[in-house]
Amino acid sequence: MSTNETASPSRQHPASPSEQLIRRDLAAAYRLMALDGMDDGISTHISARLPGERFLINALGLRFEEVRPDNLVTVDADGTLLDDPTGLGINPAGFTIHSAIHAARPDVGCVLHAHSVAGVAVSCLEDGLKPLNQWAMQFYARTGYHAYEGIALDLAERKRLVAHLGPHMTLVLRQHGMLTCGTSVGDAFLRMRDLERSCQAQLAAEASGQALTQATPELCEHVARQYERWNASGQGVDLAWRAELRRLGIEAPAAPSSAAPSPASSTAQESPCATHD
Repeated sequence: MSTNETASPSRQHPASPSEQLIRRDLAAAYRLMALDGMDDGISTHISARLPGERFLINALGLRFEEVRPDNLVTVDADGTLLDDPTGLGINPAGFTIHSAIHAARPDVGCVLHAHSVAGVAVSCLEDGLKPLNQWAMQFYARTGYHAYEGIALDLAERKRLVAHLGPHMTLVLRQHGMLTCGTSVGDAFLRMRDLERSCQAQLAAEASGQALTQATPELCEHVARQYERWNASGQGVDLAWRAELRRLGIEAPAAPSSAAPSPASSTAQESPCATHD
């Protein structure tokens, strides 16, 4: 079935509590991308995995700030629109990119693709992203590069996208933009924002014309591992994502009363990297 056809105009059954949470987070990520100036009109996309080889993605024609939990489109691995509340269909290029990664990487819960000016600029540089600053060092030896093949309408490109992403959570789409993955929506969003800041800082530093301080490979690897430990800790992605949700007025306390603190988050001293200061 075409990605602009739909099997049903709206959900036939209420979403489960877990799906409602995914929908909330995905819609929030779209709105945060717009709030932070990382959107591109009605282009680009963020998707979130659902059980049963399905994923949620934005309807074609909506700006990011217009995305809400109840207007997300449900797509299966073949491109069938299982639920298209607006009747707008989806961006075919979005299906190419997102279906490839969701099918090949079961560890990925969310895929985020952006066309920010800084991200596109760095994607055009021969050397790509450089580990010049703390934000960027987390991506050291953990980023794939995919050569531009034109607008992603050819499903045959999916195999190459997956191969170039490899085991990483970040992919530079040459002359096109940036892509991040995450185990959750919050994980993918926070990674993209750090990637965007890395690109902005690199361009600003290079534009100064001054000699740039270079970090050793050993230091870059050390910082990248610190970020990995922080992301996995109780004071990592979950805490930071709840703070982002509060920017949108969504109730997300820093210490939810319904969740007992994990050993990893009981004290700041126990966190391997409590903040990125």
